Order: sequence, then structure tokens, then C-alpha cells
Amino acid sequence: MDRFAENNIKQWFEKSHRKPLVLRGARQVGKSTLVRQFARKNNLHLIEINLERHLYLDTIFKTLDLNHIIREIEAIAGLKIQKPDALLFLDEIQATPHALQALRYFYEDKPELPVIAAGSLLEFTLSRHSFSMPVGRIEYYHLWPMSFKEFLHALEPSLAEYLSTCTLETGIPVAAHQKLLKRFREFLFTGGMPEVVDVYRQTGSVADMAQIQRSIVDTYQDDFSKYARQKELAIMQMVFRHIPRTIGRKIKYSNISKEQKSREVKAAIDLLTKARICHKVFHSHCSGVPLYADINENTYKLIFMDVGIANHICGNDWIAIQSLPDNKLVNEGAIAEQFIGQHLVLLRNDSPGLCYWLREGRSSNAEVDYVFSHGNLVLPVEVKSGKEGSLKSLQQFVLNKKTKLAVRFDLNMPGLQNLSYNANIGGKNKPVEFTLLSLPLYMVEELPRLIEQIRSEKTDSRANFKTIPALESGFSPRPELPGRF
Repeated sequence: MDRFAENNIKQWFEKSHRKPLVLRGARQVGKSTLVRQFARKNNLHLIEINLERHLYLDTIFKTLDLNHIIREIEAIAGLKIQKPDALLFLDEIQATPHALQALRYFYEDKPELPVIAAGSLLEFTLSRHSFSMPVGRIEYYHLWPMSFKEFLHALEPSLAEYLSTCTLETGIPVAAHQKLLKRFREFLFTGGMPEVVDVYRQTGSVADMAQIQRSIVDTYQDDFSKYARQKELAIMQMVFRHIPRTIGRKIKYSNISKEQKSREVKAAIDLLTKARICHKVFHSHCSGVPLYADINENTYKLIFMDVGIANHICGNDWIAIQSLPDNKLVNEGAIAEQFIGQHLVLLRNDSPGLCYWLREGRSSNAEVDYVFSHGNLVLPVEVKSGKEGSLKSLQQFVLNKKTKLAVRFDLNMPGLQNLSYNANIGGKNKPVEFTLLSLPLYMVEELPRLIEQIRSEKTDSRANFKTIPALESGFSPRPELPGRF
């Protein structure tokens, strides 16, 4: 199956001053397969060394003697690596951590040799070593599970084309919209783990997919026992299984475990975050760019790495996901929030800036699911699991932060609207106006492109949108599509 990351690997390979590339990412997101596919498609001679099978090499790498290191690698591979079409791939590099330190000498002494290293749970290993990392001598790329659009390319490429070509003027054909909603719900179960998607593509067997997901969860917990300290193991396994049940909620350590100390729960979350098994979304006051300059590090919620594995851990099987009505799309929208969150993290390519906004009051609270920056814009994002939903929190954000553009994800067709509502300011009603970009959940990967279309003002579609006055409830009166997917 094709991955969009192949383009990034190719760009790296063609650089004139290429550094060794370290592929990071959670277990079984497809790092090794990506390298093998890239080598095959570009007619490269792949020299692959699985370092978990050659643990003694850590001592060899520790010498930092590149000639000695290369001789050992050639002895294992049974061939010379000094070829113009060679690509050296050091897989499972976390098993021999001194190999990371040695990568700088490949860059300094053998710059003509392309080197890719890949590893999972690197942070677990590095936390137990004190050697200096080769800063400035290596390059990192983070690989995530397959996105929804990659899922479409694997199963029904023609549908992916509708997403890529959709504009604010053309929209999505109704028939394509219904098919995309169906595929979206399928993705909530399969998720983006490549092996699960491949089995679904080939056999469609729900039982086989569930078995693979169970195996992936077991593999992660086995990995914790390899790389985590013994005293960390039990709490890490507990936190790993608890995170999918906390999606969309502010983290309170006492809710995860009343027996463990808060600092121990926090330490486990921090390690899982560094390993990209989960991602912290901090509360930010959102007063301006950069958003991270305004965060509260003690107030955050978590996104899990993959919506399919999250559903598996929560016990949400195929029948449950397929039969839930739109307005109950798993835990009142928590899984819809997970789906959007993991894609927003992917789109930001691991750069900081995905936050959420929370205003806690005596009588009522307001919370915007996600806030991110695009250029100089601060954009609030609301996720609705069904076709209806109040925009009261978005209205409060717009009022407080004077935002002109907001985003809503739901199950409706895409649209752009100028909205107006009356806010009580100093005992007087004052009209507040903003533009709402509404997108179906499955179009999250097109968000940056559509925002650019709005910013560039190359479309005249705004002139055709009606300003809707005095929205007390915040509900957008767009026409509904009949039926559910």
C-alpha cells in the first residue's frame, strides 16, 4: 500500500547534503515497510540489518570506529555496502542505542552512503543512556498510522480524488458524500495500522482485523516490559489502556489510578507521549500566536495514536460502530474527536501548536475541542459527532478572542457561512459576526488547503453566502441530507 511519506523520503534521498534519517513512530505504523517499498520503487540495493537480532553490535557502535562498524555490517549482510545504488537500513535501532551516536560518523565520513534508521519506543531506551545525541548530524521524520485519505487510496482511490479536488465552490457530489461517510465509519473500526487496513482490503474479515488489533495491543505491552524499568511497567500498561477511555476529557491523575502517586502517573503519560503513543493537547488561553506561549501545562487532554486501536481497547466492535446512530457516534462524540485530533496532529507533522480552549465558570463552562494556528490565524475547531450541535462554545471563543474564522466538523456537506449572533456585553446586545467553515469529518486532511483558499481570497464564494442573524443557539440552518450512513 502506498504511503504519502514516500514523497518525504524521496526528497530526503535527493538532497545534496543528505544526513542519516531516523524514522520515528509507534510500533507497527509501517516504518520498515515504507523503507522497503521506497528502495524497491527506486531500484536501490537495500542492505537491511535488524539490530534486535544482533545485539552485540551495540558494543561495536560504541567504539565509534566507522571502518570497524562497516566491516561488521558487511559481514552480517554478506556483501559490500560501498555501492552507488546502496541504501543502508538499520532497523530496530532502539535495541542498540549507541548506533544513534555513531550515525554522525556516517554523515561526516561516508556522506555518499544513504543511511536510514528506524526504531520504536526510542525515548524509553534513551532515558537510560547518557551519551550525547548527534545534534545537527541526523534528520528526523515521524511516521504516523495511515490517514483516512491513505485508507481511501488503498480501498477506493476514486473517492480520494473527490477530496483532493473539492473547493468551496464545487463541494462534493451527494452520491460521493454518502460513500465517503460509509468509508469513514469503516475507518473508525479499522484505524490506520497498515496490517489491519491490508487485511480489510484483501479479505474484509472482521474477525481477522480484530485478531490483528489484539496482537498489536499485546505487542505494545510486551515492548513496555523490554524497555521500561520494572517499577514503571504495571502503571504504564494501565495508563496505555486507560487513555482511549479519557478522550475528550481533561486529564486527572486520580481518575486513572487512586493507588499510584500523581507523579508516577504523570511520568508514564510523559513517556507514552514521547513515544508518540499518545499526544498531549494543552489548554491554551489562545491570546495569540504562538499558542504554546500561552498554555497551562497542568491542564491537558490526550489523543491516542490510532482510532481503530482506541476502539478495540474500549471494546467497541464492528457491529457497535456500524449500528450507532449519528448523534451517538461513540461516547457522545469522543471517537469523532479522536479521529479529528489524530489527523490534526499528523497534518502539523509533530510541530507544537495543537491546543484546546477551556473557560470554567461558576454557572457554565465553555470548551472548544481544538485550537491551532495557520500563519497568523488562530482557528478554533469544534467537532460534532452527528448532524446537529450547538455552537455556543465557538460563539464564546469568537467573542473573547475576536476571531473572524472558525471551523466545525460534522456529518454535513461542506459549506462556508457568515454567521451573526447577539452577545450581551455590559447589559446591551451587540451583534458579533464571524465566518464558519463547515466540513464533513472525512475532509479533515483538506483543511489547510481550504483555509489557504479562504485566506488568498481567490474565491468569490463569500459573496454568495448569506449572513444568518441572531443565532441564539448557534445551530447552523444548513439543509440536512436524508437518512444516516
